[in-house]
Amino acid sequence: MEKEHVLEHLRAAKAAHIKWVQKAKLLINGLNIEEGVIPVDSTECKFGKWFYSDGQILNALSNNPLECMQQIESLHFNLHDMYLKIFTIYFSEDKKAGFFAKLFGMKRKEPTPSELELAKGYYNELEIISKELLDEINRLERRLIAVSEEKIKSLV
Repeated sequence: MEKEHVLEHLRAAKAAHIKWVQKAKLLINGLNIEEGVIPVDSTECKFGKWFYSDGQILNALSNNPLECMQQIESLHFNLHDMYLKIFTIYFSEDKKAGFFAKLFGMKRKEPTPSELELAKGYYNELEIISKELLDEINRLERRLIAVSEEKIKSLV
């Protein structure tokens, strides 16, 4: 695999993360976002799929301390954990829903004013975590740029 190809994948994963955060913001701002559009599981979003597949080869870079990848993983997990709190507000199961409503999945509900404030607070925390994650991804990208083409080819 060529260095430029690895960089393209990293940048695409970073862009996917940014879009994921933007979709969460749209949900908070009242847009009718479907339940599955913003994956809750950290391994199901595009960034997570990259991180747990192609991204793992970057662990072998000599100029990339293991702590960097662990920090990225931890921040990514925390980000999804925070989103789960938002998700629960917007897609919690309606206890009054009938059998068929429960059978066919959760429906988006309108949060109460207090739930909306809570969701906005969670989103603010999510943005902080996202910024930290992007900072780490940018560090990883700089490290990758500094590595020789031969070293990248030897990883795969």
